[in-house]
Amino acid sequence: MKIIPIILSGGSGTRLWPLSREQHPKQYINLFGKSSMLQETLLRLRGLSDIVEPIIICNDEHRFIVSEQLKQIQIDKSTILLEPTGRNTAAAITAAALHVIKMKIDDALLLVLSADHNIANTQSFHDAIRVAVTQAQNSKLVVFGVTPTQPNTGYGYLKAEFNSNEKFLLVDKFVEKPNKSTAEKYIQDGRYFWNSGMFVFEPNFFINELSMFSKDIVNAIKESCDNSIMDLDFIRLEKKSFESSPNLSIDYALMEKSKNVIMVPLDADWSDLGSWTALKEIGEKDSNGNVIKGDVISINTENTYISSSHHLITTIGVKDLIIVDTPDATLIASQDSLDEVKNIVSQLKKEKRAEFGFHRKVHRPWGWYDTIETGNFFQVKRLHVKPGGKLSLQLHHKRAEHWVIVKGTATVTNNDQILTLNESESTYIPLGIKHSLENMTKFPLEVIEVQSGSYLGEDDIVRFEDIYDRIKK
Repeated sequence: MKIIPIILSGGSGTRLWPLSREQHPKQYINLFGKSSMLQETLLRLRGLSDIVEPIIICNDEHRFIVSEQLKQIQIDKSTILLEPTGRNTAAAITAAALHVIKMKIDDALLLVLSADHNIANTQSFHDAIRVAVTQAQNSKLVVFGVTPTQPNTGYGYLKAEFNSNEKFLLVDKFVEKPNKSTAEKYIQDGRYFWNSGMFVFEPNFFINELSMFSKDIVNAIKESCDNSIMDLDFIRLEKKSFESSPNLSIDYALMEKSKNVIMVPLDADWSDLGSWTALKEIGEKDSNGNVIKGDVISINTENTYISSSHHLITTIGVKDLIIVDTPDATLIASQDSLDEVKNIVSQLKKEKRAEFGFHRKVHRPWGWYDTIETGNFFQVKRLHVKPGGKLSLQLHHKRAEHWVIVKGTATVTNNDQILTLNESESTYIPLGIKHSLENMTKFPLEVIEVQSGSYLGEDDIVRFEDIYDRIKK
């Protein structure tokens, strides 16, 4: 038997703005330590028998982030499926199941997990997986139902039918996110569990069940998988067919309708970390109930979450707030108003502001850049090029650039010249000239880039050669 982790990593995490953004959402951020949430999701599976290399499902914009983060935790043989557009969890899980069937992996079970959950008690999680695996082998769709600790209104619920075997329960029904009074009744009732959105099932059984209730999804995604192409180390699902799939969650498409759903109770300190309140709840608190991250001085401050990523924050005489500071945006909100964060994000998107999608620090397959300063007709960036990284051979129609090497050794193409530049050396690249930057050493390369011109947007790039296959065809 092989247990294949299917990691759903396509979310945008907008409720955790400004830390989580469209181009670098929460699952790729280190919220608690040295590893991102995606990495933690995979690391907590270590120690389980029969676990094999995972299948990650993400969108195109995040493919290089996913690849790099997998390499950082020594996962080298994973499969990365690229969604051409977001079509909810039913389409994503179906693509993974069909891929496993296509690969003819014998005795496979799929362990479907979200990349952005926190599970503190790994041993209890492993125990629950073992129970789920046994049931999935008996032609069942297994969902993990989290033992609730409070009347949370942010989660959907599962109502269970109790039987003599407490290791697994029959599911009576799936319930939408309740209001507070209804959630309190669920807790008192004792038969309701949080719907974790995590599952175990056999791929052929899953596809057969889904075909009974949502055949349109199966047909569309099968066509997309059949016409997928390899792109470097990624599998790019065909766009037109994928987009034709109904946009449904796996609960709506199948779980609420099937008569073969089993629930395994999970008591493992689980959270989907869908809001700043959730982060505060699981964070380490001081004597005044505050969760403090970064450089913070607080006086007469109570029950407040404060996160500083780059400079000092001070608070005096406040309570019940969420304060999150990043290099280019700051959120200050009362804890009972956090539902409005999505409206802030919507406004930023409507106004086409960079803060909607990008951090000041932007990750690229070759490394990252940090926009240090921007003004009229100029921009200053710090480039970090990892060993072996190479910027595409490109030109700009509306800006010139000046590169100054501050750390490491750079191999630079500047028109018809190939230069080797060391620390404190520089080169000027006039407007309209083909150029490239490469780190051929085993050490990081850092460059200060000064741009000048009438337009400094990222879309003023014409690529001619690119080792990451980003040239538009």
